Amino acid sequence: MRIAALLVALMIILGAAPACAADVSAAQGVIRAQEQAFARDDAAAAYSHAAPAIREIFPAPDIFMSMVQNGYAPVYRHKSFEFGESRSEGNWISQHVHIIDANGEAWEALYTLEQQADGSYKITGCSLLKVGREV
Repeated sequence: MRIAALLVALMIILGAAPACAADVSAAQGVIRAQEQAFARDDAAAAYSHAAPAIREIFPAPDIFMSMVQNGYAPVYRHKSFEFGESRSEGNWISQHVHIIDANGEAWEALYTLEQQADGSYKITGCSLLKVGREV
């Protein structure tokens, strides 16, 4: 996860361009599909959107789901989940997501996605930052 955050930081420093609409739509579709899989507690579907490097770290859907439940509670369960700014650099997209968690606290998630050889996007990481007071 730290590698993904470092890559995003490098993209920003190097002046990554705003992402094109088709790539943004595809990336947001992947993030939304994973978010909906979490809501259904569908570990296999949520895991299917993870990039190969994430699958190496978490080698089974149930292990992946446990990590999300314990380390990414605002992503796993929330009141709102809204897309913000997107950036792209080559085969990479970074996507900001504004989240209000189940307790009403505001978070900023930064997703990174990489385009795969088949043209699909997979999630390579998600960093969370608490940004506000209770809503």
